Amino acid sequence: MVVKVQDVKKKFHGGAVVDGISIEVEEGDLVALIGPSGCGKSTLLRCINGLETLDSGSVQVFQNTLKSPKEIGQKEFQKRAQAVRQQVGMVFQSFNLFPHLSVLENIMKSPRVVRGVSAAQAEKEAEEVLHKVGLSEKADHYPSQLSGGQQQRAAIARALAMSPKVLLYDEPTSALDPTLVNEVLRVMKQLDQEGMTQIVVTHEMRFARDVADRIVFIEGGHIVEMGPPQQIFGNPQNERTRAFLGNFL
Repeated sequence: MVVKVQDVKKKFHGGAVVDGISIEVEEGDLVALIGPSGCGKSTLLRCINGLETLDSGSVQVFQNTLKSPKEIGQKEFQKRAQAVRQQVGMVFQSFNLFPHLSVLENIMKSPRVVRGVSAAQAEKEAEEVLHKVGLSEKADHYPSQLSGGQQQRAAIARALAMSPKVLLYDEPTSALDPTLVNEVLRVMKQLDQEGMTQIVVTHEMRFARDVADRIVFIEGGHIVEMGPPQQIFGNPQNERTRAFLGNFL
């Protein structure tokens, strides 16, 4: 078991955004989190890597277990969250690249600062991940010189440079022109074929149907239905799932 989410709850302004969600993710799985906007998908993702504290429940990532700071203390929570983020990379919908750094420098930065690797080693690893995402020829370009799809692929390369064991994506294609979506999804498919564990918040239903090992449909902070793509898309058991997917299919 790579990631185990157990009865996680998170409130904002008194309202439950994540309300008792439990998910288990095996090594090499690609799990797609789908559901209407504001249903708690992105908050759940941020709880998994410790960017949000938990109100209750637990998140286990390999040997590290996150619990509410009320239970383990704020300092211990931050310590564990930092340990989780050593193994879990995150790709956001806004690319979050440093505009004043070249693509290569963007990718080298975290390994140098966080892992303390040498400049030469960081550059070598950055070149390898840029090749993986098909951006070798853009290494010396600045983010403003790239298309949105290229920027998002650079952001994936930056996450890969930290050698994560799990990658989380928060709607990685939602800010992209439709013509650029496939170049990002292609990289994610390739990583899936290589055995990378991935959890993806997405509105790309065709990608979820064709590539995911498991679909989790969330609404109102709850899991409404969970199962393999052929079940969720071919024979959904819940009326709310059918209604939601009817908007796409």
